[in-house]
Amino acid sequence: MDSILEIREKLKKKLEPARYEHTLGVAYTAVCLAMKYGADLKKSEYAGLLYDCAKYFSDEELFRKCEKYQIQLTGAEIANPALIHARLGACLAREKYGVADEEVCHAILVHTTGIPHMSLLDQILFVADYIEPRRYKAPGLAEIRRLAFTDLEECVYVILRDTVSYLRKRGAGMDETTQLAYEYYRKCFEERNC
Repeated sequence: MDSILEIREKLKKKLEPARYEHTLGVAYTAVCLAMKYGADLKKSEYAGLLYDCAKYFSDEELFRKCEKYQIQLTGAEIANPALIHARLGACLAREKYGVADEEVCHAILVHTTGIPHMSLLDQILFVADYIEPRRYKAPGLAEIRRLAFTDLEECVYVILRDTVSYLRKRGAGMDETTQLAYEYYRKCFEERNC
């Protein structure tokens, strides 16, 4: 597996400067959340660095890479290629960066849509991407950032709730997994039984 420094150098060459800075912010935020919740710091940093490692491809390149790696795409991914980078990123983490840890690859895989019953690392990466310091546009972000360090599962629910609301208002298509994750965490939060 490539070292953290090797990955940083590779990503710096591939990503646009703003995306690279965002990636460093997500990795930093993921490590902070891992410290707070007792998760593995190294896994959190690897996931935070590699979660967007396929973000720099054009739509055409995303489809071509998925064909190359025999990645089956969902209808939602075909309709909204921006979702593909998570699935392809998990594959590239294994193939190009030597990440053998399935927990890290899974967190990368689900970081855009979420899933019902996310692992701690899944939740950390999902939240870190949303709250990293360079993000500023989401409504209620200050409260969501506070919540991230007081109740991670409630924070996941609030992010999913806001995401679903935003997509519905825009009339945008939604990956079924996002809807299922939202319903799961809504029920969890209402029953406080996560």
